[in-house]
Amino acid sequence: MNAKKLATIAGIALVLFFVIAQPGNAAGLVNNIIGFLRDAAESVITFVSSVFS
Repeated sequence: MNAKKLATIAGIALVLFFVIAQPGNAAGLVNNIIGFLRDAAESVITFVSSVFS
């Protein structure tokens, strides 16, 4: 078993453990990540709009 496959399996196991053990915290983490991505996308859109206006 190579290291990449082992790391992938370990990562999936860690995520599943976190979701099962602390579902509220896991949901909060996902919401934070989605919020960060949304803010980043809005910033890029604002920048591109400013460049072309």
